[in-house]
Amino acid sequence: MHVALRPRSGCLVLCLGLSAFTLLLQSLWVPAEITSEEPAGRSPEEQGHRGLGFRRLALRLEALSTQVQRLSRERDVPQLTRDDLSLLLQSFRKDQLGLARLMEKELKRVSMRLEQLSRHQHHQPNTPPPPEALIHIGPNEKCEVPTDRAYPVCAEKVEFLRARWQSDPCYAFYGVDGTTCSILTYLSQIEDFCPPRLGRNHSALPWHQKNHSYTKKAEIRTTLSPLHAAIRNNSGPAVTFIRSRVERMSERWKQAAVRMRQSSNQTDSTQMKVLLYPGALAGSAGQRFEALVERGGPLGELVQWADLSASLTILGHNLTFSTSQQQLHSLIGAAPGRGSCPIQRPLTFDLIYTDYHGLAHLQGAMGLAFLHYQCRFRILDSFGTEPAFNLGSYARSHGYKTLWGSWGLQPLQYMTMFPHTPDNSFLGFVSEKPVKDVKEEELESDFNRKNRIAVVYGKQDYMWKGKSEYVEVISEELETHATVYQPPGLTSNLPSFIRNHGLLTQEHFLRLLRGAKVFVGLGFPYEGPAPIEAIALGCVFLQPRFDPPHSSENNDFYKGKPTTRQISSQHPYAEKLIGKPHVWTVDVSNKTEVREAVRAILRTEVKPFTPREFTCEGMLERVRDYIAHQDFCSKSLPTWPPECALRVHLGPLGQSCESVCQRSSLVCEPALFYHLNTPAAFARLKIGCSSTRQEVNHLFPAYSPWGQQCGLQQDPLLFSCAGSDLSQRRLCPCRAHLPGQVALSPDCLS
Repeated sequence: MHVALRPRSGCLVLCLGLSAFTLLLQSLWVPAEITSEEPAGRSPEEQGHRGLGFRRLALRLEALSTQVQRLSRERDVPQLTRDDLSLLLQSFRKDQLGLARLMEKELKRVSMRLEQLSRHQHHQPNTPPPPEALIHIGPNEKCEVPTDRAYPVCAEKVEFLRARWQSDPCYAFYGVDGTTCSILTYLSQIEDFCPPRLGRNHSALPWHQKNHSYTKKAEIRTTLSPLHAAIRNNSGPAVTFIRSRVERMSERWKQAAVRMRQSSNQTDSTQMKVLLYPGALAGSAGQRFEALVERGGPLGELVQWADLSASLTILGHNLTFSTSQQQLHSLIGAAPGRGSCPIQRPLTFDLIYTDYHGLAHLQGAMGLAFLHYQCRFRILDSFGTEPAFNLGSYARSHGYKTLWGSWGLQPLQYMTMFPHTPDNSFLGFVSEKPVKDVKEEELESDFNRKNRIAVVYGKQDYMWKGKSEYVEVISEELETHATVYQPPGLTSNLPSFIRNHGLLTQEHFLRLLRGAKVFVGLGFPYEGPAPIEAIALGCVFLQPRFDPPHSSENNDFYKGKPTTRQISSQHPYAEKLIGKPHVWTVDVSNKTEVREAVRAILRTEVKPFTPREFTCEGMLERVRDYIAHQDFCSKSLPTWPPECALRVHLGPLGQSCESVCQRSSLVCEPALFYHLNTPAAFARLKIGCSSTRQEVNHLFPAYSPWGQQCGLQQDPLLFSCAGSDLSQRRLCPCRAHLPGQVALSPDCLS
């Protein structure tokens, strides 16, 4: 059939061809609109509307077809029929797809060559993957994506890697070159998303845990030499502080080791290979932290890292200490790149102690292996992480989402400075004494020689803001000293009646406290180690009461932290677990109350006091028992503390299990929730349940009197001592504890 095209129609067809070719080039040069700002590892589903370029091209061609037909009708062009135009468009499509395949093939070839050159240039120093991780593909091998119900996301992962295999050099490191064969081999041998290829053995993934061929017994040491060797290659003000603290306290640690050796309650334990990685001291965060250390910044975390290091060394474990993110990658065997791929070998550390910063560093280096090995992590977390914040899906849907939390660990893997969050493990620290040669009897006699001196707790100017009248009342009765950092060349903003010593070394600071009668809290910093050390030296700690209590609802410091705690004073542990005569908590806005408290303190003789949990022996007991009994990698139910320690309490409406247990001088033990999460537990308490339901709810198990409904916990990660509701009576697992040792039960001490 002869088709006569008028000039206008010819232009339309020409424009149509040019548009199709332009769109084709766009679709080829911008595949799936991937940008460098996108985080690595996003799956195709997570990319939302970002479809394939060819699909968009087809849709645009359909739109152009409609436009041509409309213009043809408007110009009254009967010669160009709908069938003719349809044939013409089909021809364009056929040519377009052929050209697309050709250009895609050539671009892929060039891209592969560039990637090979890039790998040769940038990754030459990297250790090659182990032989079992190498991907071997025959020269003429053809591969099809398998359909296997046991591997439901295989096809999706293949599509993802086809589009994104160049987004992280680790894929090329493991042999992925963009071909379907290399992708399928990677997804079956390195990751476990696709079935094994035909003719290939399906061995264990190269980075999966292997059983130890032998175990070595951990022997209590009376030397810290292995720790000194482990820290030697690290530098900076923070590490210097850790090293000096370990050296100052070395004699006390050795004496505690001798006493522990002589005790009758020693237990055999396996020597652990342990990595200590304070992530806050690594990378850019580390640079900021280091700058603060020499200007009166927070040292509590460093105290804890020093004492944990010493405890693990004395207990006979094998330590590696690092503050380098680059060294971390080497220690865990990370593949070169951006962390999208698993590590190259099984993790060689039995335990990794880190913090929230380090947790993010590990996730960014381990790929899938992060989830596999996260049961070995222990997170130093000063202020605690409650279960409602820890489980990401629950936190997002119930308003508990914060910048911290949402890691989905066992809540007991978080280790706190003080025993304020029973859902976490209390790690603590050791209260330091002033000088090596001071004996206990000398310290106890010091209270008779105490001077009328007060030392104010606050090393930076901003901590004193709004506290001048409070400190002035104290200065009327006591000579008042400070240890505030003074920047060179700047005048002091402190009141004239304050004698400021500037920033002191720890040893000089402790000597100052030894001669003082009162250690004065200003309200910040919260929950630090200094008040415990002052009380151990015979000082009385005077601190502000908070009314209303400080929390994430009304306080900038706690805002965003993964806790609902209500902070009633600057140091709740000192207020509630030590108390008078060692600790006085006052309304600092009431001058009369402050003055009377100071005068009462001056009339009172107070001896040095250290709770057992803040001694070397106390910390060694805790750390030893945690390592021996806390196994978060086991699939079986926890057996420590044993069920014999359980004291079941049904709380009143609107109270948390933490409060319920405290009212009976007990502590809430989350590891015992399993024994209560059954209908039989309600029956033993003679609670009649008209209905029983399972629910993902951090308040369960609980009983609601309205309707006599009993609720059981569906997700064990949400067993929580924290949390209350006016409609629920919580079923609480309480236990007793050793005197001065909240973390351990008298039924469970080894």
